[in-house]
Amino acid sequence: MIARSVLFVCTHNSGRSQMAAGFLAQLSGGTIEVSSAGTAPADALNPAVVAAMLEEGIDLREEEPKAVSVEQLREADLVITLGADLRALTGGRSYADWDLPESAGLRLAAVRPIRDAIKARVAALLVELNAPAAA
Repeated sequence: MIARSVLFVCTHNSGRSQMAAGFLAQLSGGTIEVSSAGTAPADALNPAVVAAMLEEGIDLREEEPKAVSVEQLREADLVITLGADLRALTGGRSYADWDLPESAGLRLAAVRPIRDAIKARVAALLVELNAPAAA
């Protein structure tokens, strides 16, 4: 599969999709255009998500939750949902769904396993996309 752009979509765009986008941007070394959005964006990122990603050397402090648009879905080569329901929207050339627990309202200790599962899925995605992870 070749994907030059990947869009991660979750409900609030305050945790899972932000972590996935952060990992893909870092691990692809910038070779893949990465974005994230939500179907019902929160007011801010979960502080525990920000802290968990800082532990991995990824700074999400300047990121803000954004609403997904039909245009984004159409422009993305690959759309990966993380608990978001996109049945009412169209677009995207390819879809995948990653069934991971919601991170909203969780503390750092509970976010870490979700973060680690997302990192593993992103690494596997890079192999699938024939884009080996950056060192």
